[in-house]
Amino acid sequence: MSEQRRKRLESVIHPLVDLDDFSSDEAKRRCSEAKPSYVTRTLGQLVREGLLRESHVDDEIRYRWNATARRDFRPGEWIDRQIHGVQVKETPAQERPRERLARHGVAALSNADLLAILIRVGVQKESAIVGAQKIANRFSSRIDELPKCSAAELKKISPAATASSYAQIMAGIELGRRIAQVEAQAARDTVKITSTSEAIAFCEREFQRLAIDGVQEEFHIVTLDTKHKPILAHRITVGTLDASLVHPREVFRPAIRDAAAAVILVHNHPSGDPTPSREDHMVTEQLTEAGQMLGINVLDHIVVARDSCVSIRECS
Repeated sequence: MSEQRRKRLESVIHPLVDLDDFSSDEAKRRCSEAKPSYVTRTLGQLVREGLLRESHVDDEIRYRWNATARRDFRPGEWIDRQIHGVQVKETPAQERPRERLARHGVAALSNADLLAILIRVGVQKESAIVGAQKIANRFSSRIDELPKCSAAELKKISPAATASSYAQIMAGIELGRRIAQVEAQAARDTVKITSTSEAIAFCEREFQRLAIDGVQEEFHIVTLDTKHKPILAHRITVGTLDASLVHPREVFRPAIRDAAAAVILVHNHPSGDPTPSREDHMVTEQLTEAGQMLGINVLDHIVVARDSCVSIRECS
């Protein structure tokens, strides 16, 4: 029975996996060995798992493979999951995420594999592997948005994402971030910022989380020693950047405490557009003049956003 079902699935999956975009009728013609109703059901399953995107064009249903999910799509493994059901223990041992990690190392695992390990235990109607695949497919081209997903939103994607699973996923993400911060600090100890390009590169690493997750404008400074090596980063204000709100006293207090010779000003644009505003330029000029009076050089002012960073010095 299993072998018969495998052949039916193969008669649909293999003809379609090489197509980028196709209609429902084209799929049925291409999969002529399978009944049209079976092709429709299989397409529906691929859509529910996020592997295919369904759209209506001129009263015609069309399908397009999710590019990122397709890259990790292994037809044989997908067919195995349909045949062996929702229980991980029924999945061939060599395909289980933990076993694959032990054999090949964590770097060889897909996002779905990593999520399955974090979910750990499935529910009656869905295994950890199937649930993880659904979540990975949903966030395939925007994995950075997964940390913003609430427990309720994740549960809608997969019933396997229980409260316990959600906590494990979020804990895994946060642990990874903290390790990345420690690694960044180690790299920072060898950094020397003497140019705009070096300032931008540093801020892209140091303020990556702010650029991606920031929902309000935040103003920070990075203090530098006499050799222009970073000392510490300090958050000064939260809220719309305004020359009347960013007082030199608050900005330079941590710089004086760090015995800094120079500082880099940094703030984010939650809109995603890093183009400096008139207010951004005013704040830069005001703080540069205040720094000169204190003998602390304002090396640059960097605007960080989701896709890029911009130097206000270069825009002046």
